[in-house]
Amino acid sequence: MKIALVRRESEARGGAEFYLKRLLTALCKEGHQVMLVTADGPVGLSGVDVRQVVLSGSRADRVFWFSKLVQRELALERADCVFSLERIASQDVFRAGDGVHKQWLAQRRRYTPWWRRPFVGWGKFHRMVQWVEAQTLNQLNTGRVIVNSEMVKREIMKCYQYPPERIHLIRNGVEIDKWKAGEREETRRLWGVEPDEFLLLFAGSGWERKGLRFLLKALAGLRNLSVKLVVAGKGNRPWKRGGDVIYAGMMENLEDAYAAADLFVFPTIYEPSANVCFEALAAGLPVVTSACNGAAEVIEEGVNGTVVADPSDVEGLVTAIKFWKERPNARPVPVKSDLSLERNVRETLEVLMLASKEKGG
Repeated sequence: MKIALVRRESEARGGAEFYLKRLLTALCKEGHQVMLVTADGPVGLSGVDVRQVVLSGSRADRVFWFSKLVQRELALERADCVFSLERIASQDVFRAGDGVHKQWLAQRRRYTPWWRRPFVGWGKFHRMVQWVEAQTLNQLNTGRVIVNSEMVKREIMKCYQYPPERIHLIRNGVEIDKWKAGEREETRRLWGVEPDEFLLLFAGSGWERKGLRFLLKALAGLRNLSVKLVVAGKGNRPWKRGGDVIYAGMMENLEDAYAAADLFVFPTIYEPSANVCFEALAAGLPVVTSACNGAAEVIEEGVNGTVVADPSDVEGLVTAIKFWKERPNARPVPVKSDLSLERNVRETLEVLMLASKEKGG
């Protein structure tokens, strides 16, 4: 099958870009002919035909023109299935991996200071994303939609009245063995973490959305309990703290961070389904996250993690962290869900083949 994948940023280092590269590799291994339409350069994967579109203009203009230029590129060569990981005007299958922008803005208003709320979402960029999103989730323009959580499915049905029977839940997949292979003792020594200290891990870039400020406030309620926090990723650092917070920056070997930690904490204000939570679970770490994260749907309360209803509930975070601190032998935690990349690719291919058949491919 000839599959055309669409993703504007293919070379960044976020979860969506890592997912794209894993998916491209798996599809090529399955013997499919794969074309990638992107605004970035070559992805460095053998067997992938990269078609680059050149963007210019403002941030909002690039959203509009990417959709237009992709349609022009796709018209040049027929694919059995157009699979978009980006909001564009028309595709056979759309993966809503970035969630619903309208819902993200609603969440951002909820957690931003009161004086900023009237201005959230009023910029040209956010208006353009919502306009393109409405085109994407119009059932006349998109044959089928893949979501990575029930949360996102509900949001799409609520905001855009897309038919539920054409929405497919396919949870994220990760490379299980990779995340089990981290080095615990050496990494803790590198960070200066004592054997008796309880180490929290937060991983991700874009700290406002991912709720780092709430975790830092919770850490203040854990003083004198031998608790430290490692922050892996990048973001603005307006919070000054002492030696109980270690800013590790971008890590090439994030599996070492999972191995070194005792608990993964991710109190995000909006996340369709955080890959980092699946990676932590694969590594055997219990996960504390918020109900605003679609990945919370695989958490079994008190078995492999804790879900706080509100990410800004600092006391709730403190209670959850103390709960897991008192259970040092909980790791590795059990996970009932199949988090494997192989399962994700298999289920994704089933939807793509269904869409291709409906298209007449």
